[in-house]
Amino acid sequence: MKTPIKVAVTGAAGQIGYALLFRIASGQMFGPDQPLRLHLIEIPPVLGALDGVVMELHDCAFPLLESVVPTADLDEGFRDINCALLVGSIPRKAGMERKELLGVNGKIFVGQGQAIQKS
Repeated sequence: MKTPIKVAVTGAAGQIGYALLFRIASGQMFGPDQPLRLHLIEIPPVLGALDGVVMELHDCAFPLLESVVPTADLDEGFRDINCALLVGSIPRKAGMERKELLGVNGKIFVGQGQAIQKS
């Protein structure tokens, strides 16, 4: 059996992250014989919803999915990963300029990039 790969997904309880997780766990992203470990990263206020996502993944009993690590800690989430999908961000709100949105989300991605670099 192959060595499992570790995949981090930010915004894992969000719509995009949620949709990706089941495809990844089923083998559609890395192949039907590639075991994996998911590191699910979310912000603290959403950890309750993330726990529900983790339960759903366990309920599906994906044979390739060896473990799931839910966390709000970037260092823990990106530790020793092989692949990172950075899909978590703040959505654009009514009246918000694109420049403002880029400023807010830019800070998020800078922090994530720094955590990846450390890992």
